Amino acid sequence: MASIEIFSLNVGMPREVQFQQKDVSTGIFKKATDEALYLSYLNFEGDGQGDLVHHGGREKAVCVYPYEHYPFWENELNRPLEYGSLGENLTIKGLLETDVCIGDVFELGKAIVQVSQPRQPCYKLTIRHGVPDMLLKVQQTGYTGFYFRVLAEGVVSIDDGLSLLHRHPKEITVSFANRIMHREKDNIEGIKQILEVEELSLNWRNTFLKRLAGTETDSRERLTGNNT
Repeated sequence: MASIEIFSLNVGMPREVQFQQKDVSTGIFKKATDEALYLSYLNFEGDGQGDLVHHGGREKAVCVYPYEHYPFWENELNRPLEYGSLGENLTIKGLLETDVCIGDVFELGKAIVQVSQPRQPCYKLTIRHGVPDMLLKVQQTGYTGFYFRVLAEGVVSIDDGLSLLHRHPKEITVSFANRIMHREKDNIEGIKQILEVEELSLNWRNTFLKRLAGTETDSRERLTGNNT
């Protein structure tokens, strides 16, 4: 795996906004910081989520997004984007959804983190960018990013970089998990492969188990849950 750079560390506390004639609390509006920040089991200091029922938590403590997708979104939205525009805490270079696997463990500054699931796009991206089908665009491209859970707390800065400590032996990539969740919903063999990864987040595990039982096709997060 090539060297992984941290381009930006982004945080933001929830704010109230109007969406479809309702007040919505969201942490989608994150800003870059040059400060070194403490990463706890739940989030970076100075960061927060507006809906703690569906967002954040220990399995989605850090939202990560590849810098390589930014030119695509700038072309789609016809405007330049600042880092953090996809609601991510870490904007990185050198680690795409096709490269990283559920359960991979990384050193992030003084912290140790582990990939728990793909990032699940939701309507908060529409709030941020004013594009009604933004959720579907992210889903269809597979340019979702992913989440870290925190295995060991510590201080993180943009100068630290991200280093792979352990590659999960099952090698189920974020890209593969996205494909099975969103496009190949009847791929039973694929679902079983993903469920073999013990480190998969509880939410995604439950969705796939319900799909096997024939009771559910989509994760509830699709509409309500990311790191905002």
